[in-house]
Amino acid sequence: MNKILKLTLLIAITVIISNFSASAQLPTQHAIGARFGSATGITYRYTLSPERAVEGILSIQSNSNYSRFRLVGLYQYHKPLIDDLSWFYGFGGSVGSYTGKAHTDANGNRFDKYSQTSISIDGIVGIEYKIPSAPIAISLDAKPYFDIIQSSGFNFVDGLGFSVRYTF
Repeated sequence: MNKILKLTLLIAITVIISNFSASAQLPTQHAIGARFGSATGITYRYTLSPERAVEGILSIQSNSNYSRFRLVGLYQYHKPLIDDLSWFYGFGGSVGSYTGKAHTDANGNRFDKYSQTSISIDGIVGIEYKIPSAPIAISLDAKPYFDIIQSSGFNFVDGLGFSVRYTF
């Protein structure tokens, strides 16, 4: 219950803050690039209106114990800060798979490989800078998500990311 309350509070604060801002002008129709962080992947954003966009992220995350694949879809609102710097927030969801790798722990216990489907509710909040003299935009964001099936938990830290996009 506490996790759901935190997610609700985060969404409410984002909506309240958005009412105090003017409309941002997304300068291009398309933006494609790479997103780096604990999960690395490809990102594509399509502008619907001067202040709204949809974004898709295909990400892969892996270490010695597990690997995770996610396809994320987000609906975003963009607001200006100063000149070519803006902030954005949004919501959406994801579907993917979580695979535990076969391994032996420090106590000698053996764990077999397993796989699970994952479905989550996602949010996003971040800042973006469009380089005026180049078709490049860079952004830093937090993308918390709430897993519904896989582990039923709120995850904030794994959602931090840095993106570089080619805009056209």
